[in-house]
Amino acid sequence: MVEVNEAHWSIVDFIHKDVWWKNRGILLLNICLLIPLLTSVVNGLDSSLVNGLQILPDWQSYFNHPEGKTLGLINSAQFLGNLTGLPFTPFVSDIWGRRTALFFGGLIMCVGVALQAAAWSVPMFIGARYCIGFGLSFCQNASPLLLIELAYPTQRGKITSMFNSCWYFGSIISAWVCYVAFLQAEGSQWSWRVPTLVQAICPVIQLVSVWFIPESPRWLVSKGMESRAAVILAKYHARGGDERDPLVMFEMAQIRHAIRMEEEINSSTSYWSLFKTPGNRKRMRIIMGIAVFSQWSGNGLVSYYINLVLEGVGITKTETKAIINGCLQIFNFVIAIGAAMLVDFAGRRPLFIISNSGMLATFGAWTITTALYNTQGSVAAAKATIPLIFLFYFFYDLAYTPMLIAYTLEILPFRVRAKGFAVMNLTMMATIAFNQFVNPWAIDAIGWWYYVVYCAWLVVELVFIIFFIVETKGRTLEETSALFDGDEQPADLIAMGGEAATMTMRMSRGIVLPESEPDDQHRPDDKKDEYYEMKKRYRDSDLTASSTDLNLGGRAL
Repeated sequence: MVEVNEAHWSIVDFIHKDVWWKNRGILLLNICLLIPLLTSVVNGLDSSLVNGLQILPDWQSYFNHPEGKTLGLINSAQFLGNLTGLPFTPFVSDIWGRRTALFFGGLIMCVGVALQAAAWSVPMFIGARYCIGFGLSFCQNASPLLLIELAYPTQRGKITSMFNSCWYFGSIISAWVCYVAFLQAEGSQWSWRVPTLVQAICPVIQLVSVWFIPESPRWLVSKGMESRAAVILAKYHARGGDERDPLVMFEMAQIRHAIRMEEEINSSTSYWSLFKTPGNRKRMRIIMGIAVFSQWSGNGLVSYYINLVLEGVGITKTETKAIINGCLQIFNFVIAIGAAMLVDFAGRRPLFIISNSGMLATFGAWTITTALYNTQGSVAAAKATIPLIFLFYFFYDLAYTPMLIAYTLEILPFRVRAKGFAVMNLTMMATIAFNQFVNPWAIDAIGWWYYVVYCAWLVVELVFIIFFIVETKGRTLEETSALFDGDEQPADLIAMGGEAATMTMRMSRGIVLPESEPDDQHRPDDKKDEYYEMKKRYRDSDLTASSTDLNLGGRAL
């Protein structure tokens, strides 16, 4: 008989140790997760499409060369549709499930794409763009939730960090589709109608396949469907699909216990509950902070007004601007994906600190070169600006592209995760609106001096990051989200997961547990009694629920 100390069990003891593609369940899971990842690709494609269409002569002539307010409305229609849908997206995700929200959003997007491809007037084109944005808001809410709540524990950080990074891939596709369509169908309406039809590819794939991917086990447990959640975890996380695998028992115990604790802390799940408790206020301070920083770090100058930025340093040729912009998108995609692979190795906090420090240094140098060109006409300073823009984005892509969504979702507890994510998106959209309206006016009014304002703001960002960002590396999703609710809750979650895994191992393998735990001597007497009472209570409930669920409904998905 083997003696095991249950106090030392953690999820690391039960995870798959070999390469992930040799585990059939993890391989199938990652294939399934490609479906929600497509949402980020289509977002990048949709968001960049109008910029691509504006360079096509056939689009310009068909819509009578829109400009001024009309062109501004065309550019902002998708943004307005997205903004309209955002407040309602968490209710669909929480009430009817993540897959239903993804299906609903994809369906609306397909309707919008059909209207856009068939548009014969500017109002119809604007309405179609609004419809696409409205549908996209539901997909944007549901897809990251599916990713973070379904991913294998050791891959959660990487996969959810890839979501926002894939935006650049969609942007690259948009640029090339517009270019190829122009070459192949110049002089025809199809030079702009074909790129709009390409937008439907990802939503159609999602509509066809969404019901073949698993639902979030966290959502299923919250709705009382624990047997279905256990089956999903066994199929995609366990070795050989064993529903009594210690990893499944560990995860199920943590999910159940986390949702119980959240019910005690958040008696309601309205938007107000995001700011009702001290723990939630700490979370929302960080989430709204990084949402603002993601758009107010100077990147908005290049993202939306690269033409003004490049002309500000003497680059006026259209071909040169197009090459720089195209290369920047590819560069961003490569760096962001690389950074996504580093989040579990380097940690979240170090990447945020390096990112903000690097942005401050490079944007300061960028400001100096722009000032030298504008005040002294220095050609060398103008040439130095281009590599500085790329270097600035290198540091930006280390943290904000991959981790903005991933970090937001992992620090939010399940019951308010969808709503907190919606607030993050609303905050980000407010800062984007600021960029679109204020940046061009400020650059026109005070020129390069406006860059100095961003330099000062980047100092504020760095101070905020140093003092408030919490490291979440090496924790399960439930342990991470409980970090802000006191020191005891993460410890309780680890204890509950280890207890459930230990009990199933003892029953199936004949492992003998010691009567006492070695860390008892370090635990105060009053806490010791409370600790054992808590373990006894949840041991009984977890084992009862596990056996009942697995026996009654273990085969339903």
